[in-house]
Amino acid sequence: MRITVVGSINLDFVARAPHLPAPGETVTGAVLSRHPGGKGANQALAAEKLGAEVCLIGRVGNDAQAGEALALMEQFGVDLAGVEVDVAAPTGVALIAVDAAGENQIVVAAGANHLVTPEQLPQRIEGALIVQLELPVETVEAAVGRATGFVVANLAPAQPVSELLLRRADLIVVNETEAAFYGDGLHRGGGRVVVTKGAKGAAMYQRGVEMAWATPPVVEAVDATGAGDAFVGAITVALLEGMAPDAALRFACAAGAFAATRPGAQPSAPERDQVEALLNAQ
Repeated sequence: MRITVVGSINLDFVARAPHLPAPGETVTGAVLSRHPGGKGANQALAAEKLGAEVCLIGRVGNDAQAGEALALMEQFGVDLAGVEVDVAAPTGVALIAVDAAGENQIVVAAGANHLVTPEQLPQRIEGALIVQLELPVETVEAAVGRATGFVVANLAPAQPVSELLLRRADLIVVNETEAAFYGDGLHRGGGRVVVTKGAKGAAMYQRGVEMAWATPPVVEAVDATGAGDAFVGAITVALLEGMAPDAALRFACAAGAFAATRPGAQPSAPERDQVEALLNAQ
């Protein structure tokens, strides 16, 4: 199973604090860490660790942060031949605040991610494709247009996309906030739509009709950063393996739940046996 991910690559700076700041508030007592991140990179690593062969197309800066941002993907065997180095822009950075319950606030400085252009893409993208919206939309649209196989579109962060993308995607994944942004437009194509609802689980729809629902295993959440990306990687792998919709949702919910029990977006991505153990423990 081969998956191409066209997406962002960041280095995450994570401050674990007693609570998240309100507007104008300074919160002290935080502990700082740094981890590889970026939605594209997170999803690429998640799918690789669950058994897929993954190629990532993206862009980093010519700086020390690039090595840190790529380290875990290199360790686990993600194909990084499609990652280019930009001499003018820095590697993307995400500033993440996490509270005691694992909830987060995120601000992203895109850096080199915003310089990934359609010219960097192959003319044909064979096999499955995963995209998100942390790259320029025209690049995402071009990737979807060149895909020959199963297309997964994680429409996050929410922003306007073409009718063509919405209709071409075989699977759209959004959270409740993103689902509200797109409204009925999500359901105009014939593909499946998954709406994730955090600890409440996820539902799968086709043409606006719910066809499957799953709730995640009960876990003690430490950091929700990357849980949604683990979900995207997992449900892509599950559906490509031929799992039924309800089984695929359960598998993906378990992957996301496991990711929430560990700090960091990429360090928390589970192995296959960890997801299956969590499912079997229920």
